[in-house]
Amino acid sequence: MAAALAVVKREMGPGAVILHTRSFKQGGIMGFGAKQRVEITAADGCEVARRKRKEQDDKRRAALVEMKAAKKKEPQAVQQQTAGDLIRKTYAVAKAEIEQQNVEAAQTAATVKPPSIDEIKPVPVSHSSEQLASELDVVKRMVAQMQRQMREQANASAEKGNGKARHTSGFMDLPDKLFDQYMGLLKQEVSEDLAEEVIRKVRGKLGPRQVMDEEKVRTAVTQEVAKYIPVDSKLDIEATDDGRPRTIALVGPTGVGKTTTVAKLAANFKLKQKKRVGLITLDTYRIAAVDQLRTYANIIGVPLHVVTSTTEMIEAIDQCNDCDVVLIDTVGRSQRDDPKLEQLAEVVSAAQPHEVHLVLSSTCTQSALLDVIEKFSKIHIDRMIFTKLDEAVTFGVLLNVARKVDKKLSFVTTGQEVPHHIEAGHSDRLAELVCGVASVF
Repeated sequence: MAAALAVVKREMGPGAVILHTRSFKQGGIMGFGAKQRVEITAADGCEVARRKRKEQDDKRRAALVEMKAAKKKEPQAVQQQTAGDLIRKTYAVAKAEIEQQNVEAAQTAATVKPPSIDEIKPVPVSHSSEQLASELDVVKRMVAQMQRQMREQANASAEKGNGKARHTSGFMDLPDKLFDQYMGLLKQEVSEDLAEEVIRKVRGKLGPRQVMDEEKVRTAVTQEVAKYIPVDSKLDIEATDDGRPRTIALVGPTGVGKTTTVAKLAANFKLKQKKRVGLITLDTYRIAAVDQLRTYANIIGVPLHVVTSTTEMIEAIDQCNDCDVVLIDTVGRSQRDDPKLEQLAEVVSAAQPHEVHLVLSSTCTQSALLDVIEKFSKIHIDRMIFTKLDEAVTFGVLLNVARKVDKKLSFVTTGQEVPHHIEAGHSDRLAELVCGVASVF
């Protein structure tokens, strides 16, 4: 084989590439005396590389031409080939090119002597890779633009059939800075309709020069998003109109962090505001739940009352009559367990709370959160608390839920530490999270 390789290099030059080898026997009688032969198929490496690069370039250009042609077609024709199909095709071309580059690298490594350590130099990024990344970015923008135009045209057609007129040109052909903010909202899983509404309003407020300024656009979008997050929260306890201790109940499904949140609130009211705090818990079902809250209560220095019925709830409220604030930790209930929810509603109602906060985990999906809110409507809910912001991948769900539900946000939690990792809800702070201009910590 070594001798054959030497012949190939001598005949075709040092850049020759071996494409295929085959070993077989030839001659002899009845298999005896046959000689071992080696057949080698080789080609000029430079020519092979040029042909492969040309094939890759042709595929990439064909994909881009197909994209541009699809964009110019009528809406009905465009819908036959969805944006997802175009993305998949473009991705397939890119993937095939990368795989081919890996194959060529492996073939080259097999036919070229490994260099010594002194000969190794950093390999710069190839121009073709940079060009591919740039072209893929263009493709993404084209697909997103097509999606918007198709949706606009479909809506316009539907409303025109109903005798209604709609202005659809306002969201088409967005300036780059606004388009980037729109894509950022979608990445945060803000609903498309809401993201479009925010961008429309911002576009209407900014002048031609302002929409070219990235910082001004980002600030305007963040301010607009803040308007969609109503809040009603402060860690200051005020006197009540009826003279009773301010009574606050926390309700919600299992595992959202109600007990830890109650402990954080109790610690803030007692240690920072020097308020007299009373704790009541209904959570006698979860293993060690009472012990957990009792440990917090002992550390903070506040009394804890454990109740299991409406009668015991009334008695516990009376025993806390000398407090400034009473916090009620309730047992977690599944939103699908209607009888247990009705029972919980009855016991909570007996406490006559001034505020009932529904505790929701920001790690849940939007559909799950809306389902919880709907089912817990059996209990009169005043406000919402979002927990586990430190575990959330995106924050758009906060905006979507706040838009759909007529409840104000009171607190958010950003970790497990007591008394830390709890904040009063602030529209600007949450808008910065949604827009990606701030972090949880």
